[in-house]
Amino acid sequence: EKGRGVVSRFSRGFTLIEVMMVVAILGLIATMGLPSFLHMMRREGMRKAEYEMVEACTEARRAAIMHNEKTFLVLHPLMGTFEVAGAFPQAQLPNDVVIDILGVNFIQLEKADQASVCFFPNGTSDEFTILLHSFGASRKIYLDTISALPVIEDIR
Repeated sequence: EKGRGVVSRFSRGFTLIEVMMVVAILGLIATMGLPSFLHMMRREGMRKAEYEMVEACTEARRAAIMHNEKTFLVLHPLMGTFEVAGAFPQAQLPNDVVIDILGVNFIQLEKADQASVCFFPNGTSDEFTILLHSFGASRKIYLDTISALPVIEDIR
């Protein structure tokens, strides 16, 4: 009978103070981790935009060389979309990424309905520069006009 009382005393559960301490610790951990998590999510949008833009340029260059014909990277700056017909499906920039500057052959086109970058069968391309911006981070992506290979610069 005496041993039975000891078991029941320990099997009652947690006290209110113990539960409050656990909740406070979880709240503290969440408060410390949330800014890092949000920062990571913002960077993820820029990474996606950067990766897809570079991939579209690379695929346009490859298609021009392989098919021995001009291939066009077509951008719709106001809608935030771009594509290469037959080589790269239409991609949408993440909502938090905006186009600050878009230049093709030294003509500013960030406010245009459409901009086209020509990739030639000999492996060259039009001049192309795009500046993407998201939550304080900026990336400049441009094409080396001799090799038509994309170059990325981190703008601070």
